[in-house]
Amino acid sequence: MAEENLTMPRHVAIILDGNGRWARGKGMPRNYGHVQGAKTVEVICEEAWRMGIQYLTVYAFSTENWNRPRDEVDALMKLLRNYMKTCLTTARKNHMCVRVLGDKTGLDEDIRSRIAQLEESTRDNDGLHFQIALNYGGRDEIVRAVRNMVAQAQKGELAPQDVTEAALSGLLDTRGLPEPDLLIRTCGEQRISNFLLWQLAYTEFYFTDVAWPDFTKEELVKAVEAYNHRDRKYGRVKEG
Repeated sequence: MAEENLTMPRHVAIILDGNGRWARGKGMPRNYGHVQGAKTVEVICEEAWRMGIQYLTVYAFSTENWNRPRDEVDALMKLLRNYMKTCLTTARKNHMCVRVLGDKTGLDEDIRSRIAQLEESTRDNDGLHFQIALNYGGRDEIVRAVRNMVAQAQKGELAPQDVTEAALSGLLDTRGLPEPDLLIRTCGEQRISNFLLWQLAYTEFYFTDVAWPDFTKEELVKAVEAYNHRDRKYGRVKEG
């Protein structure tokens, strides 16, 4: 199917898997794979917008990633600091609106400051809406939202009948964003790894054996082609 004949998903989410394995396969340290993976993110952001995708959310660092070896976590934090600068430049050039999902309180103060600068300076951009999940876990996100609800209830601001799907969605990190139409996971794993647990309720899944550093526009097109062959109605899978 030619690219111009494809119906584009409005929102694509991607689990960026395989950076370390890709690097090991080349006899390089794992951090080399993370560096190359960050470059791939920039490329796919541009290609996704050109294709007509409006929202792109990537899983960059999970709450579970803190359990990795200390030197790898330190290297990832260093890469993140550098990427914040690069992303600011890219966002200005491409008019991207950037938003960070996750528990920012778990990040160092200088990283939080760079995130705030990035979000504030790109808030009104009219290009790709790019979400980066950092120190993010789907269960953690829901727990934080429920704690917020409990606090409101204790203040007398929330009654039992006010606890609705819409109310909870409005307290999640993704509030105001459309739910993903398509989730892509690279490098052969077929699980969602605590990513967007609430938001993926009606999302189409696409798994590829390609490691993230080797993911290209052509691979993105393959994923969208697969999405176009799914039987959907009003954004949800048809029943029966």
